Amino acid sequence: MKTLNKELQASITPRKALELLKAGNNRFVNNLKAHRDLLEQVNDTRDGQWPFATILSCIDSRTSAELIFDQGLGDIFSVRIAGNIVNTDILGSMEFACKVAGSKLIVVLGHTKCGAVKGACDHVEMGNLTELLSKIQPSVYQEKQTSDNRTASNAVFVENVSEINVKRNVKNIIERSFILEHMIENGEIGIVGGMHNIETGEVTFYEDSIYIKDETNPNFSIGDLRQ
Repeated sequence: MKTLNKELQASITPRKALELLKAGNNRFVNNLKAHRDLLEQVNDTRDGQWPFATILSCIDSRTSAELIFDQGLGDIFSVRIAGNIVNTDILGSMEFACKVAGSKLIVVLGHTKCGAVKGACDHVEMGNLTELLSKIQPSVYQEKQTSDNRTASNAVFVENVSEINVKRNVKNIIERSFILEHMIENGEIGIVGGMHNIETGEVTFYEDSIYIKDETNPNFSIGDLRQ
């Protein structure tokens, strides 16, 4: 597997970036890891990096983006925080990744059985974690399908909230970053939301949360995202 360089990165479209991640996850779930010489990649990337995607995921030890998408050194920017929430520092990191370093796709990646989401569902308050979980609370309140047992003990409720949290954060990124909004509108980058199943390893991308303007979706407008 080739190490990315500036020319290879430039040739990757946002749609192609998504396909590369899908293919990598397919290799992962089928235990068909691509051959890479990681030490060679260390040498190849010593003077620069050209990642094709930026992935916001949870700190959960089972959700390493490099592993579940079968990527090597220099392939992706990995942003990890409990509950895959968005804050100003993360937005700044994404703006650097896309505007400065040339990343073509942003992925907001949740995962099943998320402890942070469970904490938000149970309205946990504990030190600095309280503020973090407050960023997930809107997704808890937005979940309208569950009328009884709206707690972490209800697995269906937790997964519903997790999905809402991913989709809300996709929109939050656009609403809070003019730079990224402009790049998406111009088709320079795309943004998608997805869920990693920790039991199977499979990543599912939400079709209603894929925002890529290209020949397959030429009429996309940022207004679609704000609906």
